[in-house]
Amino acid sequence: MDSGWICTGAGYHSFMRFAIKTRPEHQRWDELRDIWIAADEIPLFESAWNWDHFYPLSGDPAGPNFEAWTMLAAMAEATSRIRLGCQVTGMVYRHPAVLANMAATVDIISGGRLELGVGAGWNQQECDAYGIPLPPLSERFDRFDEGVEAIVGLLSQPVTSFAGKYVRLTSAYCEPKPVQQPHPPITIGGRGKTRTLRTAARWAQQWNAIAQSPQDWAELKQVLAGHCDALGRDVSEITCSVNVRIEPDAGLEDTLAQVVAYREAGVDLAIINLPHHAKPDSLAPLAEALTGLS
Repeated sequence: MDSGWICTGAGYHSFMRFAIKTRPEHQRWDELRDIWIAADEIPLFESAWNWDHFYPLSGDPAGPNFEAWTMLAAMAEATSRIRLGCQVTGMVYRHPAVLANMAATVDIISGGRLELGVGAGWNQQECDAYGIPLPPLSERFDRFDEGVEAIVGLLSQPVTSFAGKYVRLTSAYCEPKPVQQPHPPITIGGRGKTRTLRTAARWAQQWNAIAQSPQDWAELKQVLAGHCDALGRDVSEITCSVNVRIEPDAGLEDTLAQVVAYREAGVDLAIINLPHHAKPDSLAPLAEALTGLS
């Protein structure tokens, strides 16, 4: 168990916290950069997130979509306060040792602001197009479990050897180490009750789900709590977050109603998914409205 982890970010609180997420599809770089810079200047937003896909998930699949980790490195330089994360990195796309080195580098560039988001991966279209194997579900989660353990070892230990079925490390180094020790906080995203939530109970400092409703989210959290109990861990050590999407043609009232409902369900962190082409000056009114809910 990773009991020595120290939160160097916002910490844990009893009230709901807020973050933003931008979908890096069908937008220009300057639009994405400017909205993250604007969020960096608003203390209410503790973190900003992108996703790890190579094709857009909406609209024309041949449209633009920025790569997640090079974007995080650039945003780390463009901002100074806000924490940064990918929601979530598909383990199938990069060898865990490569991902560990990437994470250490981005954490250093950001001065210790990285949130390390990971998931098993799922996108068949991207994998088929790029010739990346997407194993059956059971094997995918075996690889995910091994990958998370290997990443934690590389980020926190001077030398790491790991003899898994799929991941093998022999006296492996990951230098320099990240600023956050023993490693940047890990966010595990997903809804899988048997495997994903069990891995989250073991390793995560944050669990994220895209829920169908507050009741759906609360049921998933109960499963997570059960896995934590089995491991002897307090579920309150894990920030439990949810995505709340702002629809392009809807007013803030719908978003705020969702936030209130999720707060009542026990959500710690609401990650507000911004619409395409959101303007920097839209964040101050959003923050004011969210602040008014407390």
